[in-house]
Amino acid sequence: MSSPSSPSSPTSPSTTLSPASPASPGLAPEAGAEPARPAGRPGLILAVLLVAQFMLAVDFSLLNVALPEIGEGLGFSLANLQWIATSFALCAAGFTLFLGRIGDLIGRKRIFLGGIGLLGLASLAGGLAPNPEVLLLARVAQGLATAAATPAGLALLTTAFPEGPLRRRALGLNGALMSAGFTAGAVLGGVLTDLLSWRWAFFLNVPVALAVLLLAPLVIRESRPAARPRLDLPGSLTVTLGLLALVFGLTQAGEHGWTHPLALAALLGGAVLLAVFHRIERAAAQPLVPVHILRKPTVAWGNLLGLLAFVTETSLVYLLTLYLQRTLGFSALAAGASFGVLGLGTVAGGTLAPRVIARTSTLGALAGGGLLQAVFTAVLLLLGDTTASLALLLPATFLGGLGNMLVIVGFMVTATAGLPDHEQGLATGLASMSQQVGITMGTPIMAAVVTAGSGGAASAAAVLHGVTLAIAVNAALVLLGVLLAALFLRPRRPALAP
Repeated sequence: MSSPSSPSSPTSPSTTLSPASPASPGLAPEAGAEPARPAGRPGLILAVLLVAQFMLAVDFSLLNVALPEIGEGLGFSLANLQWIATSFALCAAGFTLFLGRIGDLIGRKRIFLGGIGLLGLASLAGGLAPNPEVLLLARVAQGLATAAATPAGLALLTTAFPEGPLRRRALGLNGALMSAGFTAGAVLGGVLTDLLSWRWAFFLNVPVALAVLLLAPLVIRESRPAARPRLDLPGSLTVTLGLLALVFGLTQAGEHGWTHPLALAALLGGAVLLAVFHRIERAAAQPLVPVHILRKPTVAWGNLLGLLAFVTETSLVYLLTLYLQRTLGFSALAAGASFGVLGLGTVAGGTLAPRVIARTSTLGALAGGGLLQAVFTAVLLLLGDTTASLALLLPATFLGGLGNMLVIVGFMVTATAGLPDHEQGLATGLASMSQQVGITMGTPIMAAVVTAGSGGAASAAAVLHGVTLAIAVNAALVLLGVLLAALFLRPRRPALAP
């Protein structure tokens, strides 16, 4: 993807953005441009950051299949069981932007290591939890750790690799492992719960976090702006509370329906707070999110496309879990194992995405990947009530996952390109927020569609009808993303000389 600055001169913390060139977000990078190479040991830097990001992605889905076992083991009531997932999602999505800015202030390496350390300690506490209260506190801490480490890790990655082929390759691998981590979490959660105990779903993080903490200080350099900005407290408070209210409202809507008073009040409150946040940012001397960044088409539309990409694919995992368990009668372990094919598709997509972008453009990856995902999501409308449908489901999820990963890598490249290093923390914070809010939004939205389609019935036929309706909505959302990319991220032609 072309940058506003010269392709052969990557920006650094001391540089500023040059005036925009005629090249647009949709154009391929200049042919023959020689990419700069990152200082230090790029292979080790990439390995450490990718392992950490994979672990963070696994945590989003690792406990989903283990919830009934946790409820029985610790005495959760059925009504309170959903808080195991909700408490994590609230903090992971609500605090991402705020903690991404804290990383800019105190150093991204420092907050990344702090987040990974907190994740390890919280996971140990969750695995040893003797009662529901301790486990929920551990999940809150895991969510905060994810909100701190995810944008910081992504910012460390984008600043370690200059804009161009090397960064695209790194973002492709990062996107592939994060998406694969989400699907791998479903598989690992089922395996660990069935063979050992749900507690091992927590303990799994501890040795990985320890390894990252030992290696990261040796290979990762500190990264922060040369001029330290002030913390925008009014903006930080309103955006954090607004996101918390929005995510809480979505989870309540998924559980109780979109007309539930608590869901409506939270969603309305979140929308009001985010509107107030926008007004605060317009007037702030050093805003948390400078308005000029949000006016960039690459940032604004790139993040919206990323939001849709995560809403659709992660919610599809939920829909197919319902289908496999409620309609086909699969066990949690067998249903989780079925998503291994989807995971392979995302890894393949992450590997291919940098090549697709290099040969076409970021718009090519966004639109082409979206079309591929939409087609093979629509293929799932043909699923039936027998196991013969697996012959359709497995290749469709592989190819749909491949397409989705082209979109995700295209989104990451689009949303972080053309910005200097001192704004990468903000850019990656916005991208991480889009990712985590998208993951959180997808399931409650599709759960409400399934409930409407099934009429609230739990029979195999009713669930299949509800899932089919939700798959149609899912495919329509993917097509909406393709349309938005084509309309707002297409190349701008240079003005003709008079």
